[in-house]
Amino acid sequence: MKKPIRTPLSVDQLADAKRLHDIYKKRAKESRQDPSKPPLTQAEVGERCEWRSPQSTVSQYMTGKVALNLEALVKLSEALDFEPSEVSPTLAAGIRRASSAQQHLHDSPSANSPLPVSADVPESEDDRYAFVPQYDAKAAAGLGSENPHVEIRSTLAFKREWLRAKGAKDDQLIVIYAEGQSMWPTINDRDVLLIDRSRLEPVDGQVFVLAGGDGAIVKRLVQGPLGRWLLRSDNQDKDKHPDRFFFRSEDNEHRIIGQVIWRGGDL
Repeated sequence: MKKPIRTPLSVDQLADAKRLHDIYKKRAKESRQDPSKPPLTQAEVGERCEWRSPQSTVSQYMTGKVALNLEALVKLSEALDFEPSEVSPTLAAGIRRASSAQQHLHDSPSANSPLPVSADVPESEDDRYAFVPQYDAKAAAGLGSENPHVEIRSTLAFKREWLRAKGAKDDQLIVIYAEGQSMWPTINDRDVLLIDRSRLEPVDGQVFVLAGGDGAIVKRLVQGPLGRWLLRSDNQDKDKHPDRFFFRSEDNEHRIIGQVIWRGGDL
């Protein structure tokens, strides 16, 4: 049986691995200065992280054979006593303390945060997360955004228990990006949008991504008089972002791609 081909790590991911290795070497050196304690080994670090293959898993993260993901970073920060941002500023964005981040990951089914991952995630973590394809397509929060050529950039991982609570199935989910300010303050330019493609029926007050002749757009659907539907922007500047009618017919210029069930981005 052929071994899976590993995706080469980026320059930033390799830098994360080196910083992690340097911190481990520092902690191992400190442990040797205390004769009352055994020297810190990679196996000991992996056991503190509760990984099934402790030494091997730690070694792969430290040597850059496997890219760090957020949950692994949090566990290692607890095991080696460092702030996540010391190793990976990118993954640690938004984490204030390692302890609070770990509680967020393990104990809160309703406060989910996307976890950037590589294809080489330890099996124990793979069982707990659903990996949603992340496309480079954009949905305009404004005028339509054309996506003539769409590629998968990577994946985002979401807690399976959180998805179950949302009534979402991972095989119906995709991640794309918002573009523009028409949905501000709900959605900002360049926010990440989690789309449930199984939800194709309009729901009053909910946010959907639609495709049409002017490209993909993200709007709130509002039911108006006589059962007519409106495409509404949350931005209150209605001179720039007026309501538009959404007619459910075969010749309608727009069709629903799916409902936005989560957004992520800078505050």
